[in-house]
Amino acid sequence: MRTEDQKIICNCCKKMIQEEERTPFAEFLHVEKEWGYFSEKDGERQEFDVCETCYDQWIKSFQIPVCIKEVTELL
Repeated sequence: MRTEDQKIICNCCKKMIQEEERTPFAEFLHVEKEWGYFSEKDGERQEFDVCETCYDQWIKSFQIPVCIKEVTELL
């Protein structure tokens, strides 16, 4: 598991997202998945980070589009 003081690099394009012990340069997606009994990856835990640009390219390939909801701040 990654700690907050580690550097973060996009697994897709190798772009630096955050240097060690610094504020992230950009938004990114962090995914953690622990695979279960019915998977060929049973017992594995996988993690990866994806920068916003790679995320946008990735979701364009989805057969069912992601659900987008606008979020506004509550006063």
